[in-house]
Amino acid sequence: MQGRHDLTDAEWAIISPLLPDKPRDLSRPAHRHAVARPSGTLRAICDSMQPLQPLGQARGVGTPVQGAGGAPAGISSSPRLLGGARPPARRGRKKGGPDHAIGRSRGGLSTKIHVVVDGLGRPRRFVITPGQASDKAAVPALLDGLEPARDTVADRGCDSRAILKLIADHGSCPHIPTQRDRREQRSISHDLYRQRNLVERFFNKLKHFRGIATRHHKLARNFLAAIALACIRLWIKTNEYTT
Repeated sequence: MQGRHDLTDAEWAIISPLLPDKPRDLSRPAHRHAVARPSGTLRAICDSMQPLQPLGQARGVGTPVQGAGGAPAGISSSPRLLGGARPPARRGRKKGGPDHAIGRSRGGLSTKIHVVVDGLGRPRRFVITPGQASDKAAVPALLDGLEPARDTVADRGCDSRAILKLIADHGSCPHIPTQRDRREQRSISHDLYRQRNLVERFFNKLKHFRGIATRHHKLARNFLAAIALACIRLWIKTNEYTT
């Protein structure tokens, strides 16, 4: 997501203990050594191969080879290096695979980030879904295992009886505007609903990370890890300003 030089010393002191520490096995050669010297290895194998022998009168193998007592030199390299035929590497795999939370919406291929923030705008829980997924589908995952708050504010895109019941059963009071096509319109506290701008301000800060705003990561796990690192940095900055 970001380079090491983008982190301050205070941020790096907090984040570095959380990173996985997996030292590389020094007995194994580095990958760049195997990539940098393929031609010499291939040339040595080709030089050790025996040349083709002339054919006899009966279109069989000539006498120089028929009476040879030595075994031909073995070849331990992959047939792909010597141009031989072999099955495709993707044989047996199905076309496509996991979508990695990438879906097609009005703007093209996109990913949605759903987040819950507290009263200070700090992220508490986030999930990602494909771009065409509904916001309502992410609510159960956002509330699962989360400590209940006194009030829960969301936009009208999350208005449904199932979500209202889920929030109430979670121990919080929902403040969600009613969709305009409903006959019965619920009344909500406008002062509390104005606090929804905390989520909008969080996304404004999150878009400053270009790798997240444009999703440079193909795999969902890598994209989630980048979001987690960005949230840690936002938490650190918020605590610096409030303490």
